Amino acid sequence: MTPDQLTGGNERDWPASTHEATRFILDRLPGSSPLDGAPTDAGRIARPEEPAVLVAPEVVGGGSFESVHVCDPQSARGSSGFAAFLDGSQDVRVVNQSDGIPIVWATVSATIRERVDRRLISWQGRAPLVSRRYYIPFRYVEGMNPALAGDSRVVDTAAVADSSGNFPSPHPAALLEAAVKRVQRDRESLERELAEAWCSSEDRVLYVDGGIAGSEAVSVSSQAVGVVKSHRRIYAKGDAFRILVRLEPGCRTSIFMVSSRSRTAVASWYLRIRSAAGRDALFGLIRVEASLTEDIATRADAISQWLIAEGAPLALPDGRWDKMAYGIRHTEEFLRAVS
Repeated sequence: MTPDQLTGGNERDWPASTHEATRFILDRLPGSSPLDGAPTDAGRIARPEEPAVLVAPEVVGGGSFESVHVCDPQSARGSSGFAAFLDGSQDVRVVNQSDGIPIVWATVSATIRERVDRRLISWQGRAPLVSRRYYIPFRYVEGMNPALAGDSRVVDTAAVADSSGNFPSPHPAALLEAAVKRVQRDRESLERELAEAWCSSEDRVLYVDGGIAGSEAVSVSSQAVGVVKSHRRIYAKGDAFRILVRLEPGCRTSIFMVSSRSRTAVASWYLRIRSAAGRDALFGLIRVEASLTEDIATRADAISQWLIAEGAPLALPDGRWDKMAYGIRHTEEFLRAVS
C-alpha cells in the first residue's frame, strides 16, 4: 500500500482532529453517537491472546548457544555507526458508535531521522509519512453514506473472512481488535516503505525500531538493523534460556536464524545493554535482527557495540528506557509533534 492509497482524496475536507473526526461521522452516519475519543491502548487490544513461548534457537553454523563478550559498556559510549533512526507511531481513538458498533479514527505515521553534526534532523530522502483514516465494519453498520463507504481513506474492517470462512464477530471488543490490527498493518506499511527507500539509496546503516523480516529488500540489506524490545516469543529454551537470562551487560548470545514461511530469514541475537542486577531477568535485554551474511559474526560484534553506545544519553522518562535508544525516543517525540 502506497502513501497515496493511504491518504488519497480531498484533504481539505478530511478531518484533522478528533473533534472534526467525530463531527464528520455524525454528518454521514445518521443515528450514530459521539464518544470522548480518548486514546486506545492499541498494543494491548491487538495482542490479547499472544502466547508467551520459548522456542529452541537455530544457531547459525550449528554450534552451541553461548554468551559472547563484546565490550565493556563504558568503553563503547560515544562510538556508534548508526546514521539514522526509523520509527512509526499510531494513535487509535473510538470517536463514534452506531448501535454499539465502534467507529475508529486512527492516525499512523513514520519517519527517518538522520544524524548530522550530532543533531537529528528529518532524512532528506523522504518526508515523514502521516495518514488519517476511519476503520469501520461495513456489514454491521446501517445507514452509512455511500460516499463514505466508497472513500479510499475509509477501511472496511469486516470485509475479509478468516481461514474458516468466518467474519469478525459483531462483539464490540472483537471489532475493535480487528480495527487495531488493521491500523498496525497500515503503520507497518509506512515503516516498510521508508526502510526500503533507505536501503535502496543509502550506504549508511539505519537503526529500525522493531524487526526487519517483514520486507525482503530490507532483510537482505546490510544498511538496516532491527531492534526488538518486547520478548513474548523468546528464542531460547532449556540450557539456552539459562544462558540468556544470565547474560552480563556488554555480552551477546550466539547468532541464530529467525524465519517463517512468509518472511525472509534473518540473523538474530540477544544483547544485554544494561545490568539486570536486582531487576527483572529481561531488563536491558534486546533482540537484534540483521541480514544473514558470511561475515555476520564480525558484524554482530560491531553492531552490538553501536547499540550499547546508543544507550547514552538515557531515553528517560520513557518507561522502556532500559532497552530504548535515545535516537528512537527523539523520533517518537517528533512523530507526536507532526501527527
